[in-house]
Amino acid sequence: MKAQSHTRSISRSLPIALLRARETVMAPVRDMLQGIQMTEQKWRVLRVLDEFGEVEQSTIAKEACLLLPSLTRILRTMESEGQVTRRQDSHDKRRTMVRITGEGHRIFEENRLVSHEIYANIEEQMGRHKLDRLLDLLEELRSVKF
Repeated sequence: MKAQSHTRSISRSLPIALLRARETVMAPVRDMLQGIQMTEQKWRVLRVLDEFGEVEQSTIAKEACLLLPSLTRILRTMESEGQVTRRQDSHDKRRTMVRITGEGHRIFEENRLVSHEIYANIEEQMGRHKLDRLLDLLEELRSVKF
């Protein structure tokens, strides 16, 4: 007897639900970034550097969810725009250290309030408890082994 395969309804597909949620959250962020002519990827880099200070390139890639080759290209552009600086680690020449510049910090600070307002709007609509629970569940999902 042939096993019957059951495909989940698209409305209950986890990958689709995550993509839809991402698009919902990112729409107002994209509006903000379009106003300052900045890509999502560059914004994520600035956020990481603002939070972590000077860090190794691989840390940025991990925290900003970027592939290392893409990050290298993004950092090259950001460096030419005066938003970040890169230097070789003095103890390990294979490592590249990156830090935000005054210009990068200025861009981040000038838009931090709008970013916080977007988050506050989501929190207001969902409620702090639900939003915290969602973030906890998403973090737990990251530890699932496939």
